[in-house]
Amino acid sequence: MKISIITVSYNSDKTIEDTFKSILEQSYDDIEYIVIDGGSTDDTLNIVKKYSDIINIFVSEPDKGLYDAMNKGIKLASGDVIGIINSDDFFCDKDALKKIMIAFDLNSSLDSVYADLYYVSKNDTSKIIRRWITGHRKPFNSGWHPAHPTLYIKKKIYNDFGLFNLDFKFAADFELMVRFFDRHQISSYYLPESLVKMRLGGKTNKSLKNIFLQNIECLDAFSINEIKFSRFLYPIYRFIPKIFQF
Repeated sequence: MKISIITVSYNSDKTIEDTFKSILEQSYDDIEYIVIDGGSTDDTLNIVKKYSDIINIFVSEPDKGLYDAMNKGIKLASGDVIGIINSDDFFCDKDALKKIMIAFDLNSSLDSVYADLYYVSKNDTSKIIRRWITGHRKPFNSGWHPAHPTLYIKKKIYNDFGLFNLDFKFAADFELMVRFFDRHQISSYYLPESLVKMRLGGKTNKSLKNIFLQNIECLDAFSINEIKFSRFLYPIYRFIPKIFQF
């Protein structure tokens, strides 16, 4: 079974080599690797050339942002399963993709697999700041949701239920997961281990304003998918579990 891995980048020369190295080290070998670059002006493209042997599809052109670039990658993907690892993320170990694909192989009707995640220091990736323990599936309106960088979904699900909604600037990944998991009730399997390390300081968590806007969009995600929720209680449900992960 082929897996398509998508990396989205823009002026990522400080971090993207770690991403490439973690792809190169993977023990699972049926990988289609897609890199979608937004037209970087730093040294990113030179690093891409250095790792051209592992990249099957490369696009570098202006886009409408992170989620537009992800949509481009999904449309180009030919794998049975699609995963997204961004240019400041990398896998925790060489068997990460193998573990994901074993779960799919054991259940041919499975739609998705997700796992846990480490948030690490931007300047010292050996320093773990937060352990995101996703846990077993619950309704999204309870405050639960998977860590998107650990989520692997069959291509068929994107074909059936759509791509990232570009009306969402900060929480399109959350809206997509609500749509897939709660609205359309796709099947899922939880791997209780951390497979990805994610640097702090991304688009959403780099400022309080962005965090606020993301939370507003999460509420909008429930509304457009016709999922009942408490506008007052949901932010509390979402915030409290995170306190204990630091």
